[in-house]
Amino acid sequence: MLQHKISHKPDLNLPGEWQDLDSEAAFKRIYAAYWKKLFVIAYHRLKDKQEAEDVIHDVFVSLWMNRDRVTIRTLENYLSVAVKNQVFTKLRKRSRVQVYAETQATEAFSEQLVINSIENKQLIRELRNEIESLPDKCRLIFKYSRDEGMQVKQIAEQLHISPKTVQNHLNKALRHLRIAMRTFLNEF
Repeated sequence: MLQHKISHKPDLNLPGEWQDLDSEAAFKRIYAAYWKKLFVIAYHRLKDKQEAEDVIHDVFVSLWMNRDRVTIRTLENYLSVAVKNQVFTKLRKRSRVQVYAETQATEAFSEQLVINSIENKQLIRELRNEIESLPDKCRLIFKYSRDEGMQVKQIAEQLHISPKTVQNHLNKALRHLRIAMRTFLNEF
């Protein structure tokens, strides 16, 4: 088994046994000594407590699992770099997830636009059918009003009828169309 040479800041007063990563007790002390500093590094970039904790956990698990294959000269630097690498991996993954979510949202929005367009065409077709089903004079007055933009007085002069009659026909048409469209929309 390879011996691991771990040097550290002298002001931490780490016991010599920490140089031996094969000791679970030493590993726990390393974890306790560096966890808070590493968490700060991870949290500063990720801005998410759970993700930062996951990064620290992953780094320490990797350190324990690979303890036979790594030679560490400065434990603090090794752990800091490992945390930064894990953070960048998380950020890249987060970015990919965000791009995927935005793509899905765009596709859903586009699909909804198509559905809305189809629904609008059906609504317009139904409205036109209902307009065509109006009695002749009522339909003519409604079209003059809505399609031609004519005022009640203008329609009355054009058809040689009273403005009150024009208004009655418009009210009748609108009432019929409201009922028909309400029924259509409820069935839709």
